[in-house]
Amino acid sequence: MKSSGTSEPAARGTRGQVARLILELGPCTAATLGGRLSLTPAAIRRHLDTLIADGMIEMRTARSYGNRGRGRPAKVFVVTDAGRSAFEHAYDDLATSALRFIEQTYGRQAVADFARRQVSELERRYATVFDKAALAKEDLAARVTALADALSADGYAAAGGPAPTIGPVNSGVPNGQQICQHHCPVAHVAAEFPQLCEAETEAFGRLLGAPVRRLATIAHGDGICTTHVTCTSVRDRKGNDSTGLKDSTGFKDSTGFKDSTGFKDSTESGGL
Repeated sequence: MKSSGTSEPAARGTRGQVARLILELGPCTAATLGGRLSLTPAAIRRHLDTLIADGMIEMRTARSYGNRGRGRPAKVFVVTDAGRSAFEHAYDDLATSALRFIEQTYGRQAVADFARRQVSELERRYATVFDKAALAKEDLAARVTALADALSADGYAAAGGPAPTIGPVNSGVPNGQQICQHHCPVAHVAAEFPQLCEAETEAFGRLLGAPVRRLATIAHGDGICTTHVTCTSVRDRKGNDSTGLKDSTGFKDSTGFKDSTGFKDSTESGGL
């Protein structure tokens, strides 16, 4: 590859390859990148300088383990949060286009089937976590915590715990549990295709062995994805009306998500 006379579109394409390789490999040196892409030291340095100026990557000092020899510590390059976000949006566009094709060619049910198949692998892995921890189905709080931890390990930044109080504080009615996800890798795609959120919610219900309901979603414009998990005791079923469940703001659920029985809320508004 010539280091001079290169057109700007070709240079952008090469810079994209450099950034993508750093994303795939993690922290790596200029020599490693140049060797993998067959670029001269001057060429790889030029692309790295441009990516740093654009805020896509940053340079750090390599960690040293054990005794290090003489000389300056190696410099490595890593993708920044802005750079990672740029890649995520690019993948979002591709995923959205693919789902539009599926919907236009095979119908909305095909999108729902695809979403369930995608979630099935996540559900299988999480079920294994539950089995290894020997969590009893009756211990709903422990299962909610385990699910939140598994989601966090996959990048969802989730937390689980008791749901906010609904009704009189001393009513004696269990409030159930709540899972909050502060990050959603598919939020931009799910904004157009709520079937992704519906499939995930259904999987939560099966994993927890309890009725669940989405009260808020990032895809819908809320700050976090909030899932209410209903206790299955007789006392709780008497205290919580499944069609009038309110979130902590006092508003009824209008997302139209299905509960674990497969039926949508009667207050359905037809979308996320």
